[in-house]
Formats: sequence, C-alpha cells, structure tokens
Amino acid sequence: MTTIAVAETALTLGLLRLADTALVHAHRLSEWCGHAPMLEEDLALANIALDLIGQARALYTYAAEIEGAGRSEDDLAYLRDAPQYRNVLMAELPKGDFAFTVLRAFFLAAQAEPLWRATAASRDATLAAIAAKAAKESAYHLRHAGEWVIRLGDGTAESRRRMLDALDALWPYTGELFEADAADRALIEDGILPDPAVLRPQWDAAVDRVFAEADLVRPADRWMQSGGRSGRHTEHLGHMLTVMQHLQRAYPGATW
Repeated sequence: MTTIAVAETALTLGLLRLADTALVHAHRLSEWCGHAPMLEEDLALANIALDLIGQARALYTYAAEIEGAGRSEDDLAYLRDAPQYRNVLMAELPKGDFAFTVLRAFFLAAQAEPLWRATAASRDATLAAIAAKAAKESAYHLRHAGEWVIRLGDGTAESRRRMLDALDALWPYTGELFEADAADRALIEDGILPDPAVLRPQWDAAVDRVFAEADLVRPADRWMQSGGRSGRHTEHLGHMLTVMQHLQRAYPGATW
C-alpha cells in the first residue's frame, strides 16, 4: 500500500507533533483495556485514551485542511510510516507495568495541561478552539495520573520499587518535552503556540508537588533522549504502527 508524506509547513509540523503524541500515547493506554488492576481504572484509562484520540482527530483534520491535498484525518493516522511520525519518544515506549503507565501519563499531562491552556489564547482561532477543549481534558488527566503516582510512590514496598524503576526509565525522555527548533520558534513568534521554556516552570511545579507527596526525588539532570519530534524513533513505534495500521494496510480504503 502506498504511504504518504505530508508537506510540512511550520504550522502543519506543529500540529502533527501534537497530534502524533496524542495518538501514540492513546494507543499505549488502550493496551490496558481489559488488563488494568481494577475495573474502574480499566474504564478510566480507556476514557483518557478516547480524549487523546479526540484531540488527535481534531489536529489531524486541521493539518489536512491546511495541507490542501484532499487528505483526511484517517490518511494522516494510517498512511504514514514511522519516520513521518512526529511524536515525542516517551509516548511510544512499550506499555510497561502500571507504575510505568501512570508516571508516563503524569509527565505528559503535566506538559500538555499548561500547553493547552496557553494555546487557548492562540492567534490561530481553530487551534485555540481545539486547545480550549483539550485543556479541560488534560486537567483531569493530570489529576488522575498524579493521584496514582502518589499512591504508588508512597504505598507498599513493591509499588514504590516499581515507581522508582519507572522514574529511572522515563526521566531521560522528559527533556524532549521542552525542545524548540526553527519551526517551533516561528510558531512562537507568530503567537500560534507557546514557548516551551515558559511552560517548563509549570511542569516543574507540578512534578515537585506530586513528588513531595509521593516521597520521590527528582533524578539529577543528565543526557536526554531526543529525536522523535524530527522523525527519529525507537524500534517500538514501528511495531506499534504495525498493529494500529493493520486493518487499513490489509484492506486499503475499507469503511464500516
């Protein structure tokens, strides 16, 4: 099946980075459906995944409209190969255990919530409307994940061990959340997206607040993983897309 590559203007690239991160993280959360530690949490993770898919759909639809090539949200989700994806690396890492899942969700939501709040004031009216809805959803995602980080970090010896392992594994991927390249700077200067450097103190404050209650200590800053936003991914994304895109690739153009 023919794959596509989107013509990336600064705005299209910015939209894809947001959409791809939301979609890939949603897929990882969806892998918990039927496997969460309790029924209520099974439903909660599924609903958060649906929120993220909704965000991704809105962003893909707008990106396709801007590109003007007659493509749809489904084309952007199912017809691009891994090098065309622009999600942060943290989102694509394998599902892991429950501690890994909630800590990743916490880190991503702690960055997304202030980003969407700031973007609700964007000069781009369409993006501002998407952000206004996403900000409300992200506030819940942040609160939900933060409560679990506290519960596990300050819980049993086993839950704490797992949370510490998750922290050690995920921390090297947090730096990418605040990167800014030339495309990002163009959007910042035009008042379309906020400066990641402005968002960082809010992320730090959320992490410090939850970690204090969870009795966790922030690891020392060190070398950070990077590349996902530029299309350089781990091997895990390709395997994930093989599953996610299977139906479309097996039956091109299939509809319900």
